[in-house]
Amino acid sequence: MPVATTKQFAAMLDAAQKGDYAYPAVNVTSITSINAALKAFADKKSDGIIQFSTGAGQFASGLNVKDAVFGVEVLAEAVHRLAEKHDILVGLHTDHCQAEKVESFLKPLIELTAKRRAEGRGNLFQAHMFDGSALPLEENLAISKELLKLCADNDIILEVEAGVVGGEEDGIDNSDLPAEKLYTSPEDMVAVHEALDGIGRYMFAATFGNVHGSYKPGAVKLTPEILKNGQAAVMDKFGTDAEFDLVFHGGSGSTLEEIRETLAYGVIKMNIDTDTQYAFTRPVVHHILKNYDGVLKIDGEIGAKKLYDPRAYLKAAEEGMANRMKQACDDLQSSGKTISGTV
Repeated sequence: MPVATTKQFAAMLDAAQKGDYAYPAVNVTSITSINAALKAFADKKSDGIIQFSTGAGQFASGLNVKDAVFGVEVLAEAVHRLAEKHDILVGLHTDHCQAEKVESFLKPLIELTAKRRAEGRGNLFQAHMFDGSALPLEENLAISKELLKLCADNDIILEVEAGVVGGEEDGIDNSDLPAEKLYTSPEDMVAVHEALDGIGRYMFAATFGNVHGSYKPGAVKLTPEILKNGQAAVMDKFGTDAEFDLVFHGGSGSTLEEIRETLAYGVIKMNIDTDTQYAFTRPVVHHILKNYDGVLKIDGEIGAKKLYDPRAYLKAAEEGMANRMKQACDDLQSSGKTISGTV
């Protein structure tokens, strides 16, 4: 079953931490983008993470419905079926859920998994993210503790964030934040461990200057050493078992050297969205521009059905997105390291 069990997903994270590599975590919005992710992971013999935002859920549920929970459930169920045809493991995850959406988005999704488990079925999701980074740290961690207990009761891993990822993505705009908000301090990292240790397994999105959005190389000023220093502060105080499973958000515009450096500091998951959106759309634009008078009915003509058939350009979109995801597998050094069949 290529959607990982809870045991397999934990083993995936352990393998990445031990092997100094990370999993691409790709945001998807449709069957086509799901298939692009699965193709990339399968072609690269890499396990990976497929994740959904609240906006993706609203989009997937349709213009008349716009129900984020329902749409995400539909997408997740689709991954469970489609992944059966591939020989790698994928974990299912949800992306940024702010405090004001916990009751309407995160808790209902946890309940869907709880219902499946009560029926003797496997988890719908292996992980969820709570983004309390806009809150004071004490309030953030109080909510994180509550959610981590709820997730642990259902064998779900929780991702938390302290420090704010800059830029704008999927309706979350942190473009105007002061620079100091973009960096998680060693003291913050110690506080996270002290608050959450022993409740359940979690991943931690610590920030080190990373921002959402699209940027030219060199425009984003990352300081990966922040991760190194924070890990050291925690392990010096609590021992090597306290090492965080870190998550890298906002990687667009990062150099390969910067990405690889974070792997040595405990990053085991890197979110991919902006770059794959472009990789999906670019072939569609090429198709439209190249076949303008066939896609459109120009000057009373009838066009060319085989060119305006959505499958003509969506297949190209799937291929384009898959190719970008293959690059991510190589960049994060997860290629060829599937643990499918071993756990």
